[in-house]
Amino acid sequence: MLLTLFIVTLVAFGIAYKVYGGFQSRFYILDPNRVTPAHEFRDNIDYCPVHPAVMMGHHFASIAGAGPVAGPITAAALLGWLPTFLWIVIGCIFFGGVHDMGAIVASIRHKSLSIGEVVRQWVGSRGHTLFLAFTWICLILVVAAFLEMAVGTFTSDPAVAFTATVYIFMAIIFGIALYRFGLSLKIGTIIMIPILFGALVYGVDSNWVQSTFTFSGDTWRIVLIVYIFFASILPVWLLLQPRDYLSSYLLYFSVFIGGVGMIFGGSGYEVKLPAFKGFVTANGDWIWPLLFITVACGAISGFHSMVASGTTSKQLDKETQALPVGYGAMLLEGVVAVIALGAIMMIGEIPKGGPTVAYGQGIGHFAEVLGIDMRLGTSIGLLAVNSFILTTLDTATRLGRYQLQELTGMRINKYLATIISIAIVLVLIFSKSGNTPTWQMIWPIFGASNQLVAAIVLLALGTWVIKGLKKKATFIMYPMCFMLVTTVVALVQMLLSPKTSAVIMVADAILLILTALLLREEYLALKEVKKRT
Repeated sequence: MLLTLFIVTLVAFGIAYKVYGGFQSRFYILDPNRVTPAHEFRDNIDYCPVHPAVMMGHHFASIAGAGPVAGPITAAALLGWLPTFLWIVIGCIFFGGVHDMGAIVASIRHKSLSIGEVVRQWVGSRGHTLFLAFTWICLILVVAAFLEMAVGTFTSDPAVAFTATVYIFMAIIFGIALYRFGLSLKIGTIIMIPILFGALVYGVDSNWVQSTFTFSGDTWRIVLIVYIFFASILPVWLLLQPRDYLSSYLLYFSVFIGGVGMIFGGSGYEVKLPAFKGFVTANGDWIWPLLFITVACGAISGFHSMVASGTTSKQLDKETQALPVGYGAMLLEGVVAVIALGAIMMIGEIPKGGPTVAYGQGIGHFAEVLGIDMRLGTSIGLLAVNSFILTTLDTATRLGRYQLQELTGMRINKYLATIISIAIVLVLIFSKSGNTPTWQMIWPIFGASNQLVAAIVLLALGTWVIKGLKKKATFIMYPMCFMLVTTVVALVQMLLSPKTSAVIMVADAILLILTALLLREEYLALKEVKKRT
């Protein structure tokens, strides 16, 4: 069964890339000769055109996060593998791919500013302020949660902590060698990749690593806070670009291991997870909207639009790269989600340690097909998840800085914007109600709020297409309507549930109010167009 699912995924995504991705390229009239903002506003700090391979590595590593691993595994464990698989495939092709590619194109057509600028120009200044406030809140929550996830992976496996540390320092050396000493990307990659993979192999069996990289959670928190501060303010070529690029090879390798395992070993694995567990979970939650807010990054995610219109659009060398980077990376993330689904199908239930451990164990099993020891394969899987988490963490911090600067009309500099964002993250991490950190109390609402961002972004894209490009936006507005209704229903259900804590109820109500105000602004903008026509 794993073999069948993987082959179906590859065929469906291959056709979708050629047909549906090609349709969008023609729809937006992508022109390789049109100057992108990366060239027009080049400052080598935020705006910096890069090689397509580097661009793909940064974008894919940043959007993936833990979402395509945790979401599908959690959803499949609750609902069965079949509905989860169908939503991954359909969602990536018709929802996530449209959302991500559209966000990149819209951003580069608006000086590579965020989708908030698209909202400002085509909806209005009030909508712009509401949107930036909404997305900045979501980014702060992402940084808090992913920082804690990174701490968890570092404390659970010293080899992962050691290799991730090596990645950071080697990335700086790599960036300097490329941009200051003219080292070719190809030669640099050939030198660096073996060193980084060697660090992982060394870390797994090294007594020194196993005994040295065993710092406490608080120590790792301090290290990571310092790291994300510098990742936010340093020129992108010095740390963010090279680290994400180098990390992407580990991610590609884990996808390769998963793919080989599912193709050549898939028919021999016993599927321990039911295909369908029913329309209602044991906790009384219905498959709709639960499935569509749980899978998240594996099908569509609002966070992707923030990456696409934040760091990615400022580094895009040519407009035509929006297809492989925007649509292609989303489909590749769908492949990761299917591999994660294959892992839980083999295991049958989420093990102690959660979905990331399940993914690591799944990669360990798949690695055995290649003759790789399961322990090393499991560490590769865990390090891949950690790389997803770290790239999302550092990118989200930088995006939070962008959003706050844009929200304040660029009246504060990058240092202050970063400090404010990180300070609020620290409050969410260290403040508690009882023994539960504040971020953990709010986190259950993230799935719905993240998908709500996706719906609002699709609505903004549709408004731009209708008002700015003077075209019909049907292929954007249908997914928007589905995601909007789904996420609003999920938030209302959560608000009315007797199990919902007071903290989540307040956060839920704020999100619903912001959504209502944003929808009002969108309605007025589209109503104005209708009057003119």
